[in-house]
Amino acid sequence: MKESCLHFFSQTLPIEERPQTFTNPFHYTPHQWTILAMQEVFAYLPTITEWQEALAEGKMFGVLVVETPQKEIGYLAAFSGNIDGENKHPFFVPPICDLLNPQGYFKQEEQRISAINKQIKNWESSRQYIKAIQKLSAYKEKQTQIRKQAEEAYKTAKKQRDEKRQGTISTEERLLLEKESQYMKASLRRLQKKQEKDLLKKNLTVQIFHLRIERLKRERKKRSATLQERLFSDYKLLNAEGEIKDIQTIFSENHQGIPPAGTGECALPKLLQYAYAHSLQPLCMGEFWWGNSSKESIRHHGKFYPSCTAKCKPILSHMLKGLSVEHTEKKNWELAIVYEDDFLLAVDKPAGLLSVPGKEDSTSVLSLLETKQPDQSYYMIHRLDMDTSGLLLIAKDLQTYKAMQYAFSHRLVKKEYHAILEGVVTAKDGTIHLPLSPHYEERPRQKVDETYGKEAITKFQVEKVENGYTWIRFYPQTGRTHQLRLHAAHEKGLNCPIYGDALYGKSKANRMYLHAYSVSFFHPMKEEEVFISCASHFCI
Repeated sequence: MKESCLHFFSQTLPIEERPQTFTNPFHYTPHQWTILAMQEVFAYLPTITEWQEALAEGKMFGVLVVETPQKEIGYLAAFSGNIDGENKHPFFVPPICDLLNPQGYFKQEEQRISAINKQIKNWESSRQYIKAIQKLSAYKEKQTQIRKQAEEAYKTAKKQRDEKRQGTISTEERLLLEKESQYMKASLRRLQKKQEKDLLKKNLTVQIFHLRIERLKRERKKRSATLQERLFSDYKLLNAEGEIKDIQTIFSENHQGIPPAGTGECALPKLLQYAYAHSLQPLCMGEFWWGNSSKESIRHHGKFYPSCTAKCKPILSHMLKGLSVEHTEKKNWELAIVYEDDFLLAVDKPAGLLSVPGKEDSTSVLSLLETKQPDQSYYMIHRLDMDTSGLLLIAKDLQTYKAMQYAFSHRLVKKEYHAILEGVVTAKDGTIHLPLSPHYEERPRQKVDETYGKEAITKFQVEKVENGYTWIRFYPQTGRTHQLRLHAAHEKGLNCPIYGDALYGKSKANRMYLHAYSVSFFHPMKEEEVFISCASHFCI
């Protein structure tokens, strides 16, 4: 029996292309069946007229190709979060928990919290509260002036007494000066105590308002925490082995702390939950973007993206149990050493190899060096993205490491990168200033953040433009994560992503075309200028 959310392909699928393993959500090339499912969703989306304005702003969708118990092949579709205030539509699988149900616990409690927010806002903006704060501020200012005048008067009198004591005075006059000093000190203390006592009285009205507001804020915090705990406990997630766990438990077992807001609302968890609940066998999946790029993240219409890590990785570690998930092939990496002395060495890191061991992949430049020479200590001075190739500097002792770290942090090391960009850069050269910060909910992605981002500066020089691609040299002045990738891809940067960039680019390639070509610095131990270069594996 056909489920309402299960769709069958409009064309016959080649059975010989049946997926042998399920897609790895965090590193994949979409299967042909996944692409066909996406195309059918793309054909359907323009027919939802009431969503067009919201869709233009951009939304992540997902498809899951499944097999029914009757061995029929179909697909499910889902969207992340809500669209235009809605989380249900007949074409797409429903949410795991309906947070928009007006009679549900979430909406009811959300309304109570909203009412508390309104009360807090009313108290904070009330005329009585504002007037009390203004009176208190004026009183503090006036009393500060009175105290300063008294202190100045005391200092002046003390100076005069000290001058008199330097001259010839009688014992009686000296005693009078001492009494005057004691009296003025006591007067200052009395003034201070009186001001403190009066301040308590004047501050009482303001404190009453503060207590009311703080009580409401404590209630809001308590309700929010309880709501979040109950919410994540209500998300009962299935997997292919028939196990059921809630989000709170999953994050606790993975030592991930409190789940981020929106956990469980992404497309793939919705798809897997529906498939398991309806005895559908997952075969392959893909998540893709529709519409314009969001303000925070660089996304391209029609491009597939890996699942987010902050929200989805812990819960998918549970939901994928029982499926045979594809794994990336292990490579036999070889490191080319392009420079070495008693203190430093520089290697030409291949694209696809980590600089240091990761959480799930222990193979890296550092591990390869340590395996080759286990008696030698190595200290990674800086890092390159896994998908970037080129020069990587490693220290052989702690003193050299610290000296080179200092040079990097004070921008004393000059670096040059070569890249090929998708698109035409019209300027011959220039400088990009775009502050960057981590996108905590979509790690490892970064974002342009002009409010909280750290300064990021890149100089560039165009070498040539050919067939819609730009060959370019980058000279980073700062060393932020994904700096060159974002400065190239962002519309406020060059608006031309690096070719093959899986996170910020448009087209898939055999690699990301970014290469650390050269590095120059003053050698802290040999006390001489050093220039090291290695040619890119693509030509500029």
